[in-house]
Amino acid sequence: MIDADGTKRGVMSARDAQKLAYDQNLDLVKIAPQATPPVCRIMDYGKYMFEQQKREKEARKNQRIVEIKEIRMFSAIKAHDFERLVAQGKKFLQGGDKIKVSVRFRKRAIAHPELGRELLEKYREMIGDAAVVDKPPKMEGRAYVMFMSPKAGKPEKAEKPAKPKKPAEAAAPAEEAKQPEEA
Repeated sequence: MIDADGTKRGVMSARDAQKLAYDQNLDLVKIAPQATPPVCRIMDYGKYMFEQQKREKEARKNQRIVEIKEIRMFSAIKAHDFERLVAQGKKFLQGGDKIKVSVRFRKRAIAHPELGRELLEKYREMIGDAAVVDKPPKMEGRAYVMFMSPKAGKPEKAEKPAKPKKPAEAAAPAEEAKQPEEA
């Protein structure tokens, strides 16, 4: 048996341990019931459960759920559209998400799958050091697919532009600076 302050009390009967816990106005809790003899501890069980829930809630709060964002393009994509999709992919990676880049083939374009592979290789080069390739380009049905994830480290939050101050707020500090101090 272990006391409320963590000191070992030794082996004692369940009835004596229960009486000791009752005298201290605390609970007797089995910590290791499978041990021989079972290990018990005197504690405030309600307080223990509250702290346990608090720790679990804090752990859940710090978790980040990684999503897989998909970027689709077709084998006949224009340069500007391709650059826009590269910028979108970088934005997703900076947010900490994984991306799935797919090149789809329409109609007879499936006859030239090497174009899709080249497009994915070009995409990988344009992303640069922002990502690591999880799964290299692979043909799945009528599409070439590649998975990328952000480099190790904490994801950086996208910076938001500063909001302009309202005219009344901006003028107030300037007027205070112009007034001379009275002695």
